[in-house]
Amino acid sequence: VQLQASGGGLVQAGDSLRLSCAASGRTFSSYTVGWFRQAPGEERDFVSAISTGGFRVYYADSVKGRFTISRDNSKYTAYLQMNSLKPEDTAVYYCAAVQGSYSDNVKKYNYWGQGTQVTVSS
Repeated sequence: VQLQASGGGLVQAGDSLRLSCAASGRTFSSYTVGWFRQAPGEERDFVSAISTGGFRVYYADSVKGRFTISRDNSKYTAYLQMNSLKPEDTAVYYCAAVQGSYSDNVKKYNYWGQGTQVTVSS
């Protein structure tokens, strides 16, 4: 499966953004989708994941209550709605996919999008 992330931008603290992850291939529904982010000089960190059918969602503690992950398998697309953005959310955001079960381990994901920059000014 090929993934393409989009929707990043420059916003102020407290604003919202919605990231999209568009997938090719009709097997999209068999993949868990994860969002990760990487700030300059930092490791790539888990943000959120959603199960194949969309019934189970997972979040890093740092984004719980502010970010919402969702997916529309009919459109081969996953989303990350980000509200109440903070300067510390600034990073390149990547969507990724792995067949089967949920994981928050970046090494488990074998399909990656190209990343989209999110910059939050204070």
